[in-house]
Amino acid sequence: MQLERDLWPDLPYPAWRDTIATLHLWTQIAGKVRLSLTPWLNHSWQVPLYVSTRGLTTSPMPCAGELLELEFDFLHHRLCARSSRGEERSFALEPRTVADFYARVRAVLRELGVEVAINEHPAELPAAIPFADDRIHASYDAAAVQRFWRALTRIDTVLKRFRTGFLGKASPVHFFWGSFDLAVTRFSGRRAPLHPGGVPGLADAVTREAYSHEVSSAGFWPGNEAFPRAAFYSYAYPEPPGFNTAAGGAGAYYDTDLGEFILPYERVRDAVDPEEALLEFLTRTYVAAADNGRWDRAALECELGVPGRVRPLGPEAARS
Repeated sequence: MQLERDLWPDLPYPAWRDTIATLHLWTQIAGKVRLSLTPWLNHSWQVPLYVSTRGLTTSPMPCAGELLELEFDFLHHRLCARSSRGEERSFALEPRTVADFYARVRAVLRELGVEVAINEHPAELPAAIPFADDRIHASYDAAAVQRFWRALTRIDTVLKRFRTGFLGKASPVHFFWGSFDLAVTRFSGRRAPLHPGGVPGLADAVTREAYSHEVSSAGFWPGNEAFPRAAFYSYAYPEPPGFNTAAGGAGAYYDTDLGEFILPYERVRDAVDPEEALLEFLTRTYVAAADNGRWDRAALECELGVPGRVRPLGPEAARS
């Protein structure tokens, strides 16, 4: 039990709220570099970051005939910029203002011969300060950030396992820097009604393209001022009748203000088997969306994948 708690570190929001706010803005800067360099992909899948062996990475981005990667190294606490020419630049992740971080990112990119312009206004944050002017957010608790990343490595693994049980269209497991959450999304295959938009700092056209088709989406975020605790979430768009009264599993509940199911991170951390507790939440809330939304579950689902084992074809495929 103690081993599992060590593998799922404590993430009390109040203890590192200032660091979360700063790190959120830093990741937006790296993410907006990717947004500027990478061709648009459905549902904005070209913009997220990904959990890596050291922290969070943009993954390789096309840049002037070469590849560029930005990585937040939360082991050694550095922001690293690498190119496929073999060049690398980095600087320390430490208490510094968003304005200083932004200036240093621009400097290391110039040293690598990269010229890229980004929108300096943070996304999905109300009344946000442009990066170049933000001298308010300047916190960096290295130990807390490393605990956060260690939790992400565990959560990323479970979300990827959950993703293997779906034959239909599904997103990669990715970290959206706008909302600062790790997420995976399943699609029914049907068009959805036009999304109303209205997300602060995000063009309605982007939101509507993201929710162009019916989805069941789930993930994790470390908390914010409006919801000051780390938690897992799951929602459906459009939300079908009956979804909000379904059973989400032990410790889960439907939050009417957020319009989604919530499972506190601590409930998973305290479970005898945290990975199975999280998988139960993901499965139950997906089933609530799929059953109440009348998804074709027989055509969309399969058994969870197993390493090294080819997925068997069903009897109908075998006869064809």
